[in-house]
Amino acid sequence: MPSFDYLVIGSGSAGLTFALEVARSGTVAVITKKHRTDSSTNWAQGGIAGVIGSDDLPELHFDDTIIAGAGLCNPDAVHLLVNDGPQRIADLMELGARFNVESNGELALGREGGHSRRRIVHAADLTGREVERALVESVRLHPQITVFEHHCAIDLIIEDNACLGAYVLNDSTGQVDEPYTAKATLLATGGCGQVYQHTTNPAIATGDGVAIAWRAGCIVANMEFIQFHPTSLYHPSANSFLISEAVRGEGAVLRRPDGVAFMDKYDERRELAPRDIVARAIDSEMKKLGIPCVYLDITHKPAAEIKRHFPNIYAKCLSFGIDITSDWIPVVPAAHYSCGGVVTDLEGRTNIHNLYACGETASTGVHGANRLASNSLLEALVFGHRAASNLMSRTGNFYGLNVPAFDFSSVVGDGPQCREEALRNRLQIVMQKYVGIVRSNQRLQKAKDAVEALRSEAAGLFSDGRITGERLEMRNLLDVAQLIITSAKLRKESRGLHYTTDYPETVDSERHDTVLQSTS
Repeated sequence: MPSFDYLVIGSGSAGLTFALEVARSGTVAVITKKHRTDSSTNWAQGGIAGVIGSDDLPELHFDDTIIAGAGLCNPDAVHLLVNDGPQRIADLMELGARFNVESNGELALGREGGHSRRRIVHAADLTGREVERALVESVRLHPQITVFEHHCAIDLIIEDNACLGAYVLNDSTGQVDEPYTAKATLLATGGCGQVYQHTTNPAIATGDGVAIAWRAGCIVANMEFIQFHPTSLYHPSANSFLISEAVRGEGAVLRRPDGVAFMDKYDERRELAPRDIVARAIDSEMKKLGIPCVYLDITHKPAAEIKRHFPNIYAKCLSFGIDITSDWIPVVPAAHYSCGGVVTDLEGRTNIHNLYACGETASTGVHGANRLASNSLLEALVFGHRAASNLMSRTGNFYGLNVPAFDFSSVVGDGPQCREEALRNRLQIVMQKYVGIVRSNQRLQKAKDAVEALRSEAAGLFSDGRITGERLEMRNLLDVAQLIITSAKLRKESRGLHYTTDYPETVDSERHDTVLQSTS
């Protein structure tokens, strides 16, 4: 059976940062569903928040993060984030990441919603791609790291509340490999945006890490806090293309179709308010006016400046006939980021021994009820590094020597064969309709009933004896949908990203994490 010192499931910034660190002390296997660069990191446009400017302080970044988190951030986690962040950005630059600089050679810093200073390090409007490029190239050249592309984790191998590795499908051959064992396993599979009909996430963002951890007995928290990015491109062929927060940071104005700017009615910070406020404002305007979208206007900026700051957004919009230097951009909110996930401590450890989680898969306490813009890549880098440092300080042999072969009965259920594509589409419609930006008890109950019916149908997913990556994703999406709905039903207030018409106020007695753990 394949045995390594460290097993990493996921190949985004959190997983690869961890892999490069622990490779100093042992062999590493990286399991990734698609190509190495297909991750949420690669799709991140805005940048990485970091205290670098002469007018900035860690305390200011701390305060901005705490305010955005609506009372649920873990102050200790935020303290680590803002203080360790600049060094992690420097580490990326040492690996070869190239960020925008000013004429004097200093890093160019942008500003985004919720930030009191210009502190966003960026590579034009493709920061994630540049981060992933630098990490992937370093991983590719490292002799201690083996990347298994087109491999899908099925379930973790758990014995006496300790993780011994994972069962893995080779999606290219359709065969389940021999068990992958390791002294420590990291879950870093990214988010779960594909549970919704409209999302800025890549197709692989199916909540695999959270679902796999949940089935293994991990504690999961705050899954009700799904961040909807306020501004995805509204176009039938755009696939919810993200219009970065940085566009508003550079002065873009949100307008109704008649040209009226509306954000001043909702928040004194207007377009620079945190994302939950901006998304709800857009949703409210769309519902009041019965319109399919609103518009983002940056045409008052010089055309050359727009093209220089946002070359990718400019080119993408132009491909749909929208010249953002002269045309307003039609935008609509779309599911973007999960602030909850697998509960970890400040070293990335879960409640299962030898199992760690990082990045969007994890709930570190950094984001609370609402993530501050551009803190996501930073969190992945900071806590990926911390998890690796913790592991390398440990000694001893943790290998599982007698791991049983994969048991197909663990996934095969009773029921007629069903098509995962049809199930997926129906699930996404249910979640978009009933568990979106504005919720209610009635909507959540309808979602619960519908997902339970879909789960019954899904019992036949593997009834023909075949395991595929798409079927595993469907299984995980159903688990994650259930976790989101259950968490949302438990929170009897509106806070951060969770807004319900039945409990529209924020209540101090509800100021706690929504914690779930499987009893099966």
